Amino acid sequence: MKLDLNSRPVKIGLLIVGIFLLVRMFSSCSQSKDALQVVRSVKVAKGDLDIKVSATGTVKPYNRVEIKPPIAGRVEEVLVKEGDTVRQGQVLAWMSSIERAALLDAARSQGDEIFKRWQEAYKLAPLLSPLEGTVIVRSVEPGQTVTTADPVVVISDRLIVEALVDETDLSFIQLGQKTEIHLDAYASEIFWGKVDHITYESQLVNNVNVYAVDVLPEQIPPSFRSGMTANVVFIVKERNDVLLVPSEAVMAWPRDIPKPQEAEFALYRKTFGGKLVPIPASIGDTDGRMTEITQGVKDREEIQIVRKKQASASTNPFSPWGRGAKKPEKKEVS
Repeated sequence: MKLDLNSRPVKIGLLIVGIFLLVRMFSSCSQSKDALQVVRSVKVAKGDLDIKVSATGTVKPYNRVEIKPPIAGRVEEVLVKEGDTVRQGQVLAWMSSIERAALLDAARSQGDEIFKRWQEAYKLAPLLSPLEGTVIVRSVEPGQTVTTADPVVVISDRLIVEALVDETDLSFIQLGQKTEIHLDAYASEIFWGKVDHITYESQLVNNVNVYAVDVLPEQIPPSFRSGMTANVVFIVKERNDVLLVPSEAVMAWPRDIPKPQEAEFALYRKTFGGKLVPIPASIGDTDGRMTEITQGVKDREEIQIVRKKQASASTNPFSPWGRGAKKPEKKEVS
């Protein structure tokens, strides 16, 4: 039987087949562009979120004072050692002037009686501490000759950590801010401190503008030593008992679906039939790994972490092997 292509039923049939193929082609292209696949399921959970900024630093004296002798001469006795705490006005060392040292050396050769007489008549000069603090350097030993330019001891009123903060993070730092201090020498210990001072002038370090931030420890532990390398963690914000999801679960609202209540972000859940549907969500703070959800989901609710499907190897809906299927390889027959 010969098929009449000009007959009305045949034309209608061909038109229906054409429309079906076009709809399939465009719907397939749309699905490949926006189709999502589930990476894993997670549950919304309450927890604490700490927003932090990290910087490297160095332990150093807040005020470093070199104690130099008021006169040139010989150091007869040093009364302190490194690590000692001294008070203001305390005698740190006893000195002989150049004249006294020469006179006593000459008198010693004339006998003990003459030596003692001159020793009592010509008194030692004391070296006094100008402030309360800790001795961090003892530069000389008894018998050593010094000038007025030579420090005998170095005193620090307190040890601090000077952290170098990148200018891009400076807006997160403020006076009195809580910090964690980690010393490389004592990696397992955490010392707490607070921001005491922020410099107004930057430094150029490795072509990056940084600002020196003084961090004052709450207590100066015995393990602190001037010059130690430290890592400082600034606590920018602490959020307690808030709803949290992995940051990778937060997606932009799909463009092909109208935004409910101007939603910018979406989480995804599965319906009873297994279909993925977006949930409008409002987000709060994030530490990069976890994100706070302020509206859209409840505690213990299950959501899906999704990602866009990769493009198929074949996008031709008319392929005899089907969309995305590979063409069979031709085998050579020997």
